[in-house]
Amino acid sequence: MPRLLPTSTSLSYEPAISIRRAGHHDRHAVERLAELDSAAAPRGEILLAEVGGEPWAALSVDDGHAVADPFRRSGSIVDLLRACAEHRGGPRRERRTALLPRWA
Repeated sequence: MPRLLPTSTSLSYEPAISIRRAGHHDRHAVERLAELDSAAAPRGEILLAEVGGEPWAALSVDDGHAVADPFRRSGSIVDLLRACAEHRGGPRRERRTALLPRWA
């Protein structure tokens, strides 16, 4: 008779990452991130990244200034915020155009 081996299912917990536009009700969370990061809080239109429902990073779409929780591995979250801001058309800086040859 074949021997049956017990099966086990490994459950891994991957926290959800959400990126959204910060509202007035997120002001305290953004200021707290700035305080933890020893930096000024972002101004203007702000994107907020939450991991598992907790704020990890915030970025100003207007000028690209970001703050993040230094006690978490938040570098890749800031990169994700920057990519989202670029997709939305920001940060709103003067963009340099490539020099093209002029035809006489």
